[in-house]
Amino acid sequence: MTRLPYRTRIKFCGLTRAGDVRLASELGADAVGFIFAENSRRRVAATEARAMRQALAPLVDVVALFQDNPVDQVREVVRQVRPSLLQFHGNEDDAFCRAFGVPYLKAIAMGSDDPTPTPGQLIGRYPAAAGFLFDSHGGGHSGGSGQTFDWRRLPSGLNRPFLLAGGLTPDNVFDAIVATMPWGVDVSSGIESEPGIKDGERMHRFVAEVRRADCHVD
Repeated sequence: MTRLPYRTRIKFCGLTRAGDVRLASELGADAVGFIFAENSRRRVAATEARAMRQALAPLVDVVALFQDNPVDQVREVVRQVRPSLLQFHGNEDDAFCRAFGVPYLKAIAMGSDDPTPTPGQLIGRYPAAAGFLFDSHGGGHSGGSGQTFDWRRLPSGLNRPFLLAGGLTPDNVFDAIVATMPWGVDVSSGIESEPGIKDGERMHRFVAEVRRADCHVD
């Protein structure tokens, strides 16, 4: 595929420390993600995320990630953390996702044997979605597994922005971007020394590899 001059957006997800939030901003990440899914090893409380938000540089978005959380929990996070984008990884329908007055991304599980939804099916199920995130989780499991999926399964002709996630690292993100040309990439475990603890050197390398892919010419 011929790649026109373009800047792939970068989201660092699963942050748990203010220092990592600050470094993500300094490295040029477009967004940081705080996880509120109850079964995640990277889960933070709304009060913790609100405090970490103070370390964020201007023009960097905050994304709040949920997986079948009760409506009251989502509302409390929106009230305290003031995210600019919500991200839903569970069985939430469009009505639930758009009920909070904040734009949302819907995560699509690519780690199961189920047929990949067509663009028409995705838009039909989530008409209000600002975009989609294709992740390697499946079978009711959340992301952050460190596993990739077959990128050839991505639906073609989707007229909404999409993010690629699932097993991305500084070692494979260049190939992932060149192969799929996503709007953005989402990384968590691929820049960690342990769950929730980001590694500064890996964060730096990840950003450098994304920018190298953006300059790549076939």
